[in-house]
Amino acid sequence: MRVIRRGGALVMTWILMLFLLPLNCAKAPKTYRVGILSGLDFFLETETGFRQKLSELGYKEGTDIVYELHRTNFDPGTEREVLQRYCEQKVDLILAFPTEVALQAKQVARGSGIPVVFANAIIEGADLVEDIREPGGNVTGVRFPGPDIAVKRLEILRTILPHVTRILVPYQQGYPTIESQLEMLRPVAESVGITFTFIAANDAADLSDQLSKLTEGGNNLAQAILIIPEPLLVSNEGFAAISAFAAKQKIPIGGALSIGDERVSLFGVAIDNAAVGRQAAVLADKIFHGVPAGTIPVVSAETYIQVDVVAARQFGVEIPNGLLKQADAILR
Repeated sequence: MRVIRRGGALVMTWILMLFLLPLNCAKAPKTYRVGILSGLDFFLETETGFRQKLSELGYKEGTDIVYELHRTNFDPGTEREVLQRYCEQKVDLILAFPTEVALQAKQVARGSGIPVVFANAIIEGADLVEDIREPGGNVTGVRFPGPDIAVKRLEILRTILPHVTRILVPYQQGYPTIESQLEMLRPVAESVGITFTFIAANDAADLSDQLSKLTEGGNNLAQAILIIPEPLLVSNEGFAAISAFAAKQKIPIGGALSIGDERVSLFGVAIDNAAVGRQAAVLADKIFHGVPAGTIPVVSAETYIQVDVVAARQFGVEIPNGLLKQADAILR
C-alpha cells in the first residue's frame, strides 16, 4: 500500500509538471521596434496616421511597439545615416516617405532582412518595386498616384479655364519622379492644343530668378500655372515665389491649394496623408504577423478634390457647378 501511494504521488507530480511546463517556457511578448524617416514635413501626418492605426489594431506604444522618428527635409546625407543606424539597431521595420527617402531605405536595408514599408512614394519611373501585386525584395508600401494626379489636375484646370492654351509648369530640378508625370501630361496636352512652359528650379530663389527672366521685355508666356506633385511648390518658400508671380501677372494657379494667406490657387487634387499612414499600418501589421513584405501587394492612396471659390472670384473665374458637385471640400 505504501508503494502504491508513493507511485500515485509521483504520477500526480508528473501531471502537474506537464501542466506547468508550457507556462514556464512561454515566450515573453514581442516588442516591435519601428524606425520612421520623414523626408518632408509636408507628409508628416503620415506618421500620425500610422501610429493611430497600429494602436487601433492592438499595439500598445511602449509595450508592444516603440517608435523612433527622424525628420529631415531634403538632406540625403543625414537620411542615409539615419537609415544605416536603423539597420545597425536591427529594428523590426522601417517606415520611409516620400519617394526619394523610400528609395534610400530600400537600398540601405537591402540584405539586412529588415522589411521596408514606404508611403507617399511614386513608383512609376523609380526602381522601388518589381510589380504592384508582388513588389519583391523586402519592400511594400502605399503608392502616391503622382502621374494620375498630374493628369487629373490638368483636366480640372481645363474644366475651369477651357480657353487656356499656354500653361506654366514649375518643378524641383532633378526630382526622381518628374519625368513619369511629364510623360503622362505631354500627350494629353498635345491632344487638346496646350503648350507647356517648364521651369526646373533648384530652390525657391532659383525659381524666382527664372520667373523674373520669363517676363523680361513684357513677355507673358502663360495664361495659367499648373502645379504637379513635387516637393518645391509645397514648401512655404517655393509656393511664396510662385504665388507672388501669379498675383503680379494676374495668372491663376491650379493643382495644389494655396499655402499661407495669399489665395491664388483655384483648386487642389491631393491625398490625405494621415489616411496614407493608416494604410501603411495595415501593411506593417501583416509583416509583424509573418507575411514577407515583398509578397504584400502595394496599395494606392485615394485622392480628393478641393475648390477655392474665393480665389476664383479674385481672378474673375467661375467654378462650374459640375466641379463643385464633385469637390470633396469647398473653401468659401
